[in-house]
Amino acid sequence: MASAAALILAAYKSNVTTIFFLGFYNKSTFHLLLFTLLLQIYIVTICGNLLIITLVTYSKILHSPMYFFLTQLSVTDLMLTTDITPKMLNIILHEQASISLSGCITQYYFFALSGTSECFLLTVMSYDRYLAICSPLHYVSIMNQSLCIRLVLISWLLSCSVALILTLALSQLQFCGPNTIDGFFCDFNPLMELSCSDVSVVQLEATVLSIPVLVLPFLVIVISYMFIIVTISKISSFSGRRKSFFTCSSHLTVVSMYYGTLIIMYILPNEEHSQIITKTLSLLYTVLIPCLNPFIYSLRNKDINEAFRCSIHNHQIFFSKVQGKII
Repeated sequence: MASAAALILAAYKSNVTTIFFLGFYNKSTFHLLLFTLLLQIYIVTICGNLLIITLVTYSKILHSPMYFFLTQLSVTDLMLTTDITPKMLNIILHEQASISLSGCITQYYFFALSGTSECFLLTVMSYDRYLAICSPLHYVSIMNQSLCIRLVLISWLLSCSVALILTLALSQLQFCGPNTIDGFFCDFNPLMELSCSDVSVVQLEATVLSIPVLVLPFLVIVISYMFIIVTISKISSFSGRRKSFFTCSSHLTVVSMYYGTLIIMYILPNEEHSQIITKTLSLLYTVLIPCLNPFIYSLRNKDINEAFRCSIHNHQIFFSKVQGKII
């Protein structure tokens, strides 16, 4: 209720009620091709993440902490891509695509929520991999169902709190013009640039919140993998080292892509990269990574592949029985 009231108050305080998106330069020459490509990526993202959630939910061989955390990561990817991609597709098809000010701030809330939750979940997953490799004898007793649920709940609660704080801060700003964002979604920095209020306090809040959201999780992940690398290096057999490294290679790949993009976009100064690079990184962060995550975690994962084969086999048996009864 408080956030809704703040959004309404912001609309009354601001002269600007509509935000326009520039989207992509020279889009008329390739907008249909880009629209088709992004639509296909969006469909694959939805199907891939829903498949991960379904397999982990119904397959007993995937009832483990690692796959439970993976379903939560899929939920954040679904939230992120559904929040951004449909509006992006509309921007590509139509000139002067727009969104209301309250809708823009609402879009930012879900963008911040999904991005923050992914940071926390990747940190939790790194702790899970640390226990599995560095303390395998105590893994089952420590990483029990109760702890898994608590870690996930804490991650979501912290994410909701951080996203709400930033969104409420943005909603208190006045927007007097201009009202055009050189991009395809409502991000924090573009909204700050449009505001005619003093944004120093809001910038300070964002900087302070970046420490528990970005810096500390990244340090925890780095330290976890330092211990993991040391533990793996002590394994005598090559096959043992290979197997241990393989168990965390997917997570390490996702972390590298995700944090690499975040560091370039939000930590390096804006002067370090052009607007075209910013848009490209935004596409990578909001569209491509949510699509790649299910493939990275499942492409060479024997458990997920086995669960998928069993699911297909069970469906074939079911449909053959149904067809036999009909005949």
